[in-house]
Amino acid sequence: MRLTLHTDLAFRTLMHLALRPGARVQTEEIATAWRISANHLDKVVQRLAAAGFIETRRGRGGGMVLAMAPEAIRLGDVVRRTEDDLALVACFSPGGDPCGDVSGERCVLAGACRLQGALGRAMAAFLGVLDGMTLADLLDRPARAAAEARLGLASLSEM
Repeated sequence: MRLTLHTDLAFRTLMHLALRPGARVQTEEIATAWRISANHLDKVVQRLAAAGFIETRRGRGGGMVLAMAPEAIRLGDVVRRTEDDLALVACFSPGGDPCGDVSGERCVLAGACRLQGALGRAMAAFLGVLDGMTLADLLDRPARAAAEARLGLASLSEM
């Protein structure tokens, strides 16, 4: 399984905002610090705001801030809200025909296959690990100091 760039950028955005508590951060600051596309980031910011993870304000004095404490943002929730499709195989698709072949017929193993159950348990375990972690866990003291230094934010937090 591979998470999309959208989810990767969502985590980076949330981490950046957690490193700048209370500060209204512009999209350009994050894009520059992380060396990522501002255009991609705009879409990510919209989804994070719609999901309630961040608050945004346009215009003068605008920017974004975390909408909740880093301890309240579960990584599994971020994945669920930013990934469009967590179906590992075709038969996971909601309302989809299990594993249709190229002719559109049902999978010959439908009803007897154990792959769907195994992959379902694997996905549940993956999300379970992420549900046990928060944004704050990603930024414990040593990780926070290293991230601030590499992103050029150390001097900002000392102000």
